[in-house]
Amino acid sequence: MSSVQLIVGLGNPGDKYEQTRHNAGFWFVDEIARQFGVEFRPEAKFLGHAARVQSNGLDFWLLKPTTFMNRSGQSIQALAKFYKIPVESILVVHDELDLPPGVAKLKVGGGHGGHNGLRDTIAAMGKEFMRLRIGVGHPGHKDMVVDYVLKSPSKTDRQLIDDVSYEATRVVPDLVKGDWAKAMQDLHTKS
Repeated sequence: MSSVQLIVGLGNPGDKYEQTRHNAGFWFVDEIARQFGVEFRPEAKFLGHAARVQSNGLDFWLLKPTTFMNRSGQSIQALAKFYKIPVESILVVHDELDLPPGVAKLKVGGGHGGHNGLRDTIAAMGKEFMRLRIGVGHPGHKDMVVDYVLKSPSKTDRQLIDDVSYEATRVVPDLVKGDWAKAMQDLHTKS
């Protein structure tokens, strides 16, 4: 597996969306930034907020697109192209309806499953990027999905999402070193 050079959290910008389930990807990269003591800066040329982590031999970028979910691919493509980061070295972190809160899974490739952030990323980059799917649960019917992801989770669900996100941050060094098997084993046995 390729080593991860860019970790993208998917979400929507602005206070209105900050606490919504669709922003689980933002919450994850915010936690990585906190752990490594780096700050996101607005980067107009990347259509998002970016931060570079250089610590203990690790060197990778964090990105939060500010294009809104359905245009995430434009932002990812802009940063990846500028720094010559191949699509196989990108980890996209997103909310996942098919997993319950408290579960996170790593995956390579695949379709978008109706997720607009993934749909746009695939359109811009192809589908060979890595994914970290953070479970937010499902409202029970497909007609309720849009409303569901744009609402805040219950306090209990948010705690489960935060806990599994924290667990998932622990495998980031393995992903950056290219040790996908170890990262998967560690994450999937805990979550």
